[in-house]
Amino acid sequence: MPIESGSCAAARQAKQKRKSHSLSIRRTNSSEQERAGLQRDMLEGQDSKLPSSVRNTLLELFGQIEREFENLYIENLELRREIETLNERLAAEGQTIDGAELSKGQLKTKASHSTSQLSQKLKTTYKASTSKIVSSFKTTTSRAICQLVKEYVGHRDGIWDVSVAKTQPVVLGTASADHTALLWSIETGKCLVKYVGHVGSVNSIKFHPTEQVALTASGDQTAHIWRYIVQLPTPQPTADCNQMSGEDEIEFSDKDEPDGDGDGSSDCPTIRVPLTSLKSHQGVVIAADWLVGGKQAVTASWDRTANLYDVETSELVHSLTGHDQELTHCCTHPTQRLVVTSSRDTTFRLWDFRDPSIHSVNVFQGHTDTVTSAVFTVGDNVVSGSDDRTVKVWDLKNMRSPIATIRTDSATHCVVHNLLLSLLSRINVCVGQRIIALPHDNRQVRLFDMSGVRLARLPRSNRQGHRRMVCCSAWSEDHPICNLFTCGFDRQAIGWNINIPALLQEK
Repeated sequence: MPIESGSCAAARQAKQKRKSHSLSIRRTNSSEQERAGLQRDMLEGQDSKLPSSVRNTLLELFGQIEREFENLYIENLELRREIETLNERLAAEGQTIDGAELSKGQLKTKASHSTSQLSQKLKTTYKASTSKIVSSFKTTTSRAICQLVKEYVGHRDGIWDVSVAKTQPVVLGTASADHTALLWSIETGKCLVKYVGHVGSVNSIKFHPTEQVALTASGDQTAHIWRYIVQLPTPQPTADCNQMSGEDEIEFSDKDEPDGDGDGSSDCPTIRVPLTSLKSHQGVVIAADWLVGGKQAVTASWDRTANLYDVETSELVHSLTGHDQELTHCCTHPTQRLVVTSSRDTTFRLWDFRDPSIHSVNVFQGHTDTVTSAVFTVGDNVVSGSDDRTVKVWDLKNMRSPIATIRTDSATHCVVHNLLLSLLSRINVCVGQRIIALPHDNRQVRLFDMSGVRLARLPRSNRQGHRRMVCCSAWSEDHPICNLFTCGFDRQAIGWNINIPALLQEK
């Protein structure tokens, strides 16, 4: 009987302690608002150069930190008292059960186990709370560094590709599943030219390096070269998109998407006939690009080949064969006669045309799933993205292993259009600043440096950003207003202003 009475007394004592601490927690929670108000009043009385909105955000975050650590401290005290109660009860029972004492090793093991549980609980809670706080800071920082400037609305279906002209006047080009390519004024968002020469989805658009000529690839198994003449309208004052804040991420329905009929794309000049049509493929032409100098062009197709053409004669110069499955993308080096092609066969290939008499090819098997795109950067680097949820940076001088790997929580995977036209989320690199823009299938666009460090995420809320999957991005390093453009399934392109010096400084 003494054993039972001692055990019951210890249980009642532990229960009373837990009850008293639960009351203290409730009292603490009830006074949190009073303390927060007092802190806010104290800080408002101090001189500060910070805007009131930023100060309020900081106050809320610091209050959140204080509450998290206060709760952790109270839980720590309560768990420690429970451990002491448990040890006392075990010690009391060890003196009387069957007349034998429990070994110190057993007590030490039980105490150690309880302590390890406490440690794990503290680590888990601390990690969750701090990650939430860090995420809040990153969101605020990204919103200040990455600002939405202009939206380009006028297509009647999803936009697969976006590109920026390399000659004056600098215009924006978009390629869409609605069988058209549009040219836009970057400053005003007005449609300047519509190209309607294709009879299939327009999958990519690239501008000639020195002339007002565009190259488009299409699902009609051709690539077109067409000339345009544009006159930029007078810029109008733009609304401050920074006022459109808020981090509530709301899923939009089709009725919330921009309506292509509501924009002025229908009344802009229309081009119907190309200068040249490149017709050697037996399948969808998924991408096309100009070789350095603009006298030759390369195309990539679902017929598993890439073709090199002479632009003036439209003749096929080389048929680049070797991929085992459909090609997904092609890209040319900005200063050398090099081409990189990517494929669903999990490889990308480097084609060398620097020697006119021969062309060599190197195969790289650095991914385990479809390589959605591979692009050149400044110097001797290639960046490849894949459905295996990785983006890898390679050095052309040593391609045996990547120099950096970015692992993402969302694949840049193949998506299916309503006409069974599969297209890919394509990566793009800011050549001068060596920043990677990586679209995801969850509507996010994240920015990384070449070493794989995440720099920022483009703002995405209920008032700004894309409402459907982002398909492609393009950098325009010299434009004073917008230096990054994105496009997606929501039928619109968006121009962003990225404060690159501030972005790199945050890193």
